[in-house]
Amino acid sequence: METNTDQHDTGGPQGHVQRLCEFALEREDIKWLVQGLPKDGAVDPNTAEYELQLLKIVSIGWGISYFLQEDPLKDEILEPYWRAVREFAENLSQTTSLLIGKDIEYFEAIKARLNTYVQAMTALTGDADPTQAIGPAFARCCGREDDPFAVLAGAKLFANTMAHTRTYLAKAVSEDERTGDGGVQ
Repeated sequence: METNTDQHDTGGPQGHVQRLCEFALEREDIKWLVQGLPKDGAVDPNTAEYELQLLKIVSIGWGISYFLQEDPLKDEILEPYWRAVREFAENLSQTTSLLIGKDIEYFEAIKARLNTYVQAMTALTGDADPTQAIGPAFARCCGREDDPFAVLAGAKLFANTMAHTRTYLAKAVSEDERTGDGGVQ
């Protein structure tokens, strides 16, 4: 599946942030995963879709930090990514609040999920695969802790998002090395 991060134009860190945000909000993979859930009602599709979107946004932010640990490009992408996510969340919160007449704090939900997933990963031992923590944590967020389909949906989205983020950032770093925009050693 081609994503917005596969189309790699130049544009420096701002362009990278824009494409990563577009990828974070792109919903094709989320819809595909929700459609793959059993129709028996064990996992509410609306809850799964909402939680998958949160997981994708958080995964990209975590991926930027993880894959660019020592790269100077990290700060040029990570902080603006979270600012853009916050701006999107505030706009969504305002619109939703107007529609339903109740205050919604979408960015607070994103921060809460980030904490949930970071705590799940810190509980891993040794070289355990992070998807082993993310899948079950996602299922808990959906209220279906023991549902293997919920666990698999969360693990799949996390793994796919991380793979795309890693590939995109590798291209971004390589591009910045060639153009002199980054100081990758």
